[in-house]
Amino acid sequence: QVQLVESGGGLVQAGGSLRLSCVVSGSIFSISAMGWYRQAPGKQRELVAADTGGGITNYADSVKGRFTISRDNAKNTVYLQMNSLKPEDTAVYYCNIAARRQRTDWRISTYWGQGTQVTVSS
Repeated sequence: QVQLVESGGGLVQAGGSLRLSCVVSGSIFSISAMGWYRQAPGKQRELVAADTGGGITNYADSVKGRFTISRDNAKNTVYLQMNSLKPEDTAVYYCNIAARRQRTDWRISTYWGQGTQVTVSS
C-alpha cells in the first residue's frame, strides 16, 4: 500500500505565500518523478510543477517565477513553495509520484494524494 499525504493548504490573501508538503509512505523501492497538479472548479486537472530527478524541474507558465518545487529523497517528501499567490491559483492541489514498487520490478506506477485546498482571496 502506498500513501501520499498532502498538507499546508489553506486560505491566504493575494500576494501571500503557502508551502505545501507531500509525504510518501508505504512499499516503495524508488521514486523517479514527483510533482504537483491542481484542479479548479469546472476545469481540468493541470500540471503545476514537477521534479523528474537529477535536478530537472519544470513548471506551468502561469506559476514560473512564483512557485518552487523541491524534494527530500531521504524523507520521501516533495514540497511546493508558492509565493505571490493570485486568486486564479485557487484550486485543489494534488501530489503525484511515479515510482517502482520493488527492486525486481521495473514497471513504473503513478500514485496520487487526496488533495489539499488552496484558496486565495482578492
